[in-house]
Amino acid sequence: MNNLKKELYRDPKRGKIAGVCAGLSDYFNMELWLVRILFITAVLLSGGPLFVVVYIACWFILDKKEPSMSQNAGKFDEIDPISVKFKVWQKGEPPRQALFDLKDRLTRLDGRIQNMETYVTSSEFTVSREINKL
Repeated sequence: MNNLKKELYRDPKRGKIAGVCAGLSDYFNMELWLVRILFITAVLLSGGPLFVVVYIACWFILDKKEPSMSQNAGKFDEIDPISVKFKVWQKGEPPRQALFDLKDRLTRLDGRIQNMETYVTSSEFTVSREINKL
């Protein structure tokens, strides 16, 4: 299991107003649309002001989420993990899509390995290595 301590942040990049619902969806590992529907339902059923005030308070209290390495696609060549959802409300990819993405990643990795093997076994690599020895 994952023993990392979760922290509640707001995520303005994924959010519509301030990212509070997006932060809650990350914290509780729920789909963003579901959190938004639950919030709107709570506002409508409670008469509104309480949850609107709580949302505005969270907007000012919660820190912004820092970008991770998977969000900085151009800076790092690290593969972000695939999260698979097992229930409808969970955040992540359906199992079929996750397997398709995994197959696609492995195909691209195989192509890179083949290109590297072709270069290492070529005469260009041998000549380059001999020149570097001089």
